Amino acid sequence: MVNCGCLPNCEDMSSPARQRILDAVVRVIGTDGVGAVTNRRIASEADVSLGSITYHFATQQDMLRSAMVDFVMDETRKLEEQAEQYRSAGVDVAEAARLVQHTADKLAFTNEQIATFELYIHAGRDPELREAAARSFAAYDELAVSILTALGTDHARHLAPVVVATVTGLQLRRLATGGQDIDVAAALLTVITGAQATENG
Repeated sequence: MVNCGCLPNCEDMSSPARQRILDAVVRVIGTDGVGAVTNRRIASEADVSLGSITYHFATQQDMLRSAMVDFVMDETRKLEEQAEQYRSAGVDVAEAARLVQHTADKLAFTNEQIATFELYIHAGRDPELREAAARSFAAYDELAVSILTALGTDHARHLAPVVVATVTGLQLRRLATGGQDIDVAAALLTVITGAQATENG
């Protein structure tokens, strides 16, 4: 254990119990929302004692923030790996759109996807969560930049947030409506080919 003076809210960043708590927070948010995150519920879900919750996190807000930061760090790592794949492999517009559609389909109704939107909305109420949310969107932007650059788009960094917003908005619509027929690939093709046509003037 990390020696932090034995304070009751000391965070041992390497503790397996702490990681189980953070994973449990994301699962509970995905199934029942942020309002369901209580010390007792998380302790039960993570199979730890209530004392372990208060040892690692001073407040529930602290626990929520830590869960979001942990989630974002993991998501960023995955996105950076995907971005590297796009940098090293040539893709055309249709192939890139198809790959994004495939990823979107896999994530469409998962607890992880729902938890992501829940945390983003909660960040709107908690300024201390916004930095983590911004890091998450920055990672998505970088992935989009990698894809657009591989496609030969001149203004990839300018267009990337539009691509990310398009995918995010369609995913939110899919979650809210239960729609199975939302064509992310077609929307991306419209955005990207439209931008390329403008560039080519």
